[in-house]
Amino acid sequence: MRSRRDVLRSAVLGGGAGVVAATAMGSLGPEAAFAATASAPAQKVEPGAPDPDFAEGRIRSIKENTLLVLGSNMVFHTIRVVDGTSLWKLGPVAFDQAKPGDGLYARGVRMPDGMLAAESVWLNIVNIKGHIKNITGQTLHLDHNGHEVLCHVVAGKSVAIHSESPPTEDLSMLKVSQHVQILGAWRPDTNEVDIATVFSPH
Repeated sequence: MRSRRDVLRSAVLGGGAGVVAATAMGSLGPEAAFAATASAPAQKVEPGAPDPDFAEGRIRSIKENTLLVLGSNMVFHTIRVVDGTSLWKLGPVAFDQAKPGDGLYARGVRMPDGMLAAESVWLNIVNIKGHIKNITGQTLHLDHNGHEVLCHVVAGKSVAIHSESPPTEDLSMLKVSQHVQILGAWRPDTNEVDIATVFSPH
């Protein structure tokens, strides 16, 4: 049986039959993105050296199934999305939901020419902590290190996890002054986030 890395390599070398969103190669959930950034790379990397199988930044341009991404360190990455690549943007999405200006994390296999064949791509994902200053309608006003972030509840998407309880779409237990952690999708160039998951300790 071929490994994921073999599948990705062959998809890139073969050109791929088309671009689809698939979950067969692993979890798409927002929690997986941060696990991926912290997990040990498949090949040994010297301490302090960049992980060659990981990329982050903002999309500068999109051509066919290739993303040109400018990293926060001002290094460009070329990322190929192939059959089997999973994409997340508040939930599983198709490749056409990726837009110039979106931020991303991507993990995959680095090809000999330097291109990253993506296994998973998370678009605009954020992980922020703070306390709730106010609740208006379906919006949480979060104080994050002295900056207000407007966090929007999205019907059918947003869930809350209270303490050790299972996820629920009932966010009515959230209260003003409560400390929370929010995983969600940033609305580029704004202080607004669409909520995927709210974690509250109580």
